[in-house]
Amino acid sequence: MGKAACFETRDARRVTMKPVAAKPNLRNQQRVDVATEARIEKTDGSCLTCKVSNISRTGLMVLCDQDSVRKLVPGQKTPAPGNWISVTTTFSVPVVANQPVSVIAGGNIVHMRRIARDQFQLGIQFSEFEGNGFEYVNNYVSKLLSTSSH
Repeated sequence: MGKAACFETRDARRVTMKPVAAKPNLRNQQRVDVATEARIEKTDGSCLTCKVSNISRTGLMVLCDQDSVRKLVPGQKTPAPGNWISVTTTFSVPVVANQPVSVIAGGNIVHMRRIARDQFQLGIQFSEFEGNGFEYVNNYVSKLLSTSSH
């Protein structure tokens, strides 16, 4: 695997995630169930909001209706490895005492599954975070994992 790069911008520090193998192990990080929303922006600037069903340190699973999937996934076919769909996600996580912070993370839609007539799951794998986004997600997931094991 390659070495993760770190880029500085004048607005915010970006943290780039390490590249993944052509066939990623989608279960390599523990996931925690959450009930929040994420704004998903495509590279053409269009965006929509989907519900987040779970989050891990490396990505999130969102629930979308068929209309949203049509807009996000061309042909409504699961993206093939290497042909993933680039998106930017914006979502909130509580940092301290339910004080939410906004996390902006670049990523790729790497998984799609229909789970009901008008409901789909989309797996988004993070590729980079703006500012302290990774630390916020890492701390949030760690906190939820520690409270769920008791």
